[in-house]
Amino acid sequence: MPGLVAFGRRWGIASDDLVFPGSFELFIRVLWWIGTLILYTHHKGDFDCNGRILHSYLVGLLVVLGLIILTLSAIVYVSAQGTITNPGPRRSIPALVYLRALLYIPELVWACLGAVWVSDDSKGCDPATVGAVIAAVVASWIILLFTALGVVFVFDPMGNPRPQPAAMEPLGVREEGVQLFSTARSLAVKVWESRLRLLCCCLPQDESHRAAFSSIAQLVSGFFSDTDLVPSDIAAGLALLSQEQDKMERSRDPDDVVSHSPSSPIGEDLETELEKAAHCMQFAAAAYGWPLYIYSNPLTGPCKLSGDCCRSRAAEYDIVGGDHLGCHFSSILQSTGLQYRDFIYVSFHNQIYEIPFFVALDHKREAVLVAVRGTLSLRDVLTDLSAECENLPIEGVCGACYGHKGMCQAAGYIYKKLVNDGILNQAFSVAPEYKLVITGHSLGAGTASLLAILLRNSFPTLQCYAFSPPGGLLSKALADYSKDFVLSVVLGKDLVPRLSIPNMEDLKRRILKIVSNCNKPKYRILLQGCWYELFGGDPDDFPTEMENRREEELSQPLLGEESLIIRHSSSYQSLASDDSPAHKAAHLPLFLPGRILYITEDGPSRRPCFSQVRYRAEWSSEEAFRSVLISPSMLADHMPDIVLGALTDLTRDKPFSLCTPTLNSS
Repeated sequence: MPGLVAFGRRWGIASDDLVFPGSFELFIRVLWWIGTLILYTHHKGDFDCNGRILHSYLVGLLVVLGLIILTLSAIVYVSAQGTITNPGPRRSIPALVYLRALLYIPELVWACLGAVWVSDDSKGCDPATVGAVIAAVVASWIILLFTALGVVFVFDPMGNPRPQPAAMEPLGVREEGVQLFSTARSLAVKVWESRLRLLCCCLPQDESHRAAFSSIAQLVSGFFSDTDLVPSDIAAGLALLSQEQDKMERSRDPDDVVSHSPSSPIGEDLETELEKAAHCMQFAAAAYGWPLYIYSNPLTGPCKLSGDCCRSRAAEYDIVGGDHLGCHFSSILQSTGLQYRDFIYVSFHNQIYEIPFFVALDHKREAVLVAVRGTLSLRDVLTDLSAECENLPIEGVCGACYGHKGMCQAAGYIYKKLVNDGILNQAFSVAPEYKLVITGHSLGAGTASLLAILLRNSFPTLQCYAFSPPGGLLSKALADYSKDFVLSVVLGKDLVPRLSIPNMEDLKRRILKIVSNCNKPKYRILLQGCWYELFGGDPDDFPTEMENRREEELSQPLLGEESLIIRHSSSYQSLASDDSPAHKAAHLPLFLPGRILYITEDGPSRRPCFSQVRYRAEWSSEEAFRSVLISPSMLADHMPDIVLGALTDLTRDKPFSLCTPTLNSS
């Protein structure tokens, strides 16, 4: 940070990002130079095999490699100097980059010379010598190819040199700067739209997809557009935040671990809800079809499904689309234990805002159960990312009613199927005394919650079990309204229930603050972060610029933080306090649905392998999920099989549990 400015443009890489790639190339070049020197020494004074060309090639290669090694050594050394917000000691990096780029010319010439020698003048030469020259030529071309790919990777389409930080901007040019920033923002949106179209080139380019691309592009392009951060700065900030959060968590943990059984006194109501949730989670996981079933049962799953796939049962159930071989439905039968006759409707049709679901009769709980599938396709991802607010007026609810647009659209699609196509009427005609239960995981959980809200007036006794629902889902009025019939289940440090636009703005603010305060070079931050996450240990106590500051000075924004800001945006408020609520950002606040049942590992934040895994469950509130927790388990805790395993452990004693990284929720 800031982005490296070279060749008249800004790149998506900073001057302190060259330590690791430079060190790796330096290692390869040193080995290459030593091998070339050994080959030259072996043939010294004896170049009978077309000696003139071979001698010139080896000497020239030694010289070129030597110059490259010296240049790379200088790049690595200089890139390791300074801190993220203090690039002054690295001011010579652009000149070194120019020098390194210049050395690609003689390297290319020598690669061509070596190729000519191998093809025309190597007859009668030692096969080992010919092989060594071929290896050198191939290595040169591979490095040139990877260099070209690296340039493409760090190329910034909006890479004009950034304007100066807002904190240091003269008042006379501020209005012109705002106009320039607006133009840059429009360009960023177009660039992201192009990237999305390229990424989703296999999808139909109809009006609904184009609208989704535009909406997602505006969301993504605007997130870090007001800062001068590169991806590695964000990675360093996340590493620092993870260790900082662990330090705070350890300071609250008791020294002695208190052992609790899965049936610890958590309240009769909670125990009942846990049993119901564990039962419903089987259906929410089953809705994912054969991919999750095979993933959860890698040894037995393929054998169990192989006999059912490709078998025609068109007369026994109705498939709308997406399951031509019948593997999805077969896996649902295996996962739920239901019979063919228990299914009222099964749909694997999948488009943007249209997600698969099934309706079945759950005789064990005497319920008509609607299970909505979570994210499993690129179309589902587009539905997830359509995160702007959409009005959702509900009769009898006071206050603003709005929700996540993509999931509102998906819930509307399923609502029309269930009601307009008479699917629910058919189900209740078979079992009129049954109650309606709706469930889903992730995207399916958010859609199921909104579907339950839409159906609530028609089915007053319905219940919804939402597993790992997205945090940015419902307005406050709808979230409060749903508490009577929606139960949300969240495991550990799962990212998705904490994922909302205000929370992400708060995360950006925290990254800016912790990155600007740390006075260690980026490569050390990243190395320590990787070591800590892989091997554990104590969080590194990185010294910060704040250590010697007086208490009254801590209420003022740091110059380093201001230097990270290109234009002040509504999301960048005062960086003085880490405790300022995320919902003060200029976005409509969205909340988790219903009551929240929070499951965590019972014990220390990091446990030894092969130790017994025990969980605890407690009621929580949406305020506990107003901040993103950084941890390797933030993604693992979202997996449906992990959530199902945690619920199973809470409702059934197990003699022991193997230690797996995905089950670590701290």
